[in-house]
Amino acid sequence: MGIFDRLATMIRSNLNDLISRAENPEKMLNQLVLDMRSQLAKAKQQVATAIADEKKLQAQAEQEKKLGEDWEKRAMLAVQEGRDDLAKQALLRHAEHMQNAAQLDETWRKHAAETEQLKNSLRALNDKIEEAKRKKNILIARQRRAEAQRRIQETMSSMSDKSAFETFERMTERIEETERKALAAAELSEELEGDQLQRQFTQLEYKADADTQLLALKQRMGLLGAGKAEEPKQLGAGKGEVQEAELVDDEGEHKPGA
Repeated sequence: MGIFDRLATMIRSNLNDLISRAENPEKMLNQLVLDMRSQLAKAKQQVATAIADEKKLQAQAEQEKKLGEDWEKRAMLAVQEGRDDLAKQALLRHAEHMQNAAQLDETWRKHAAETEQLKNSLRALNDKIEEAKRKKNILIARQRRAEAQRRIQETMSSMSDKSAFETFERMTERIEETERKALAAAELSEELEGDQLQRQFTQLEYKADADTQLLALKQRMGLLGAGKAEEPKQLGAGKGEVQEAELVDDEGEHKPGA
């Protein structure tokens, strides 16, 4: 029964305390379950031996009882043959075997009761080990979550001094400054190397195109009547065109133009 006491003490131990004291709780819990299963295998062997002893005692008791019955039959045969002397000796053997059978039967019954208790203890022990295995899996999962949380907290604590964030800000400002300088250099290069006259005409064409689009939009919206569309201004139009509307004769008199 000592093995059951040791296993019961092992299973009743506080696994949470083991986790807090162990360098590697997962390995320790796995090893603990392996040890319990090994002890359970030894307990099974002991119970099997006890069951074998019980059966042996039962067989011996039955054998002694059978021998006693056989000697009783011989005593009856001796009486029938008129051999009372042999009958007495046979009865003595009968009594001897029956006494042995009674002692063996009592021993067997006690041993059978103890064996049944061993079986019950073994079943209870097996149930506790299965429970410990399930609890082990839960504790390992808790340990892994706790370890992950610890690492996250350590990372957050290491960044709480704002030094990392300040470094990011400085790098961002430096990159933006480099980008602005690159744009300024590109713009300056275009100003120095580009065709200024071409650029000015491109701007005028863009403005003329925008005016045309504006007039078309006003017509679609009905803001300009038919035939009232404003003519875009033409380059070179001025007072000279008004003067050409009048004809001047040879004598200096002005006449309305045809």
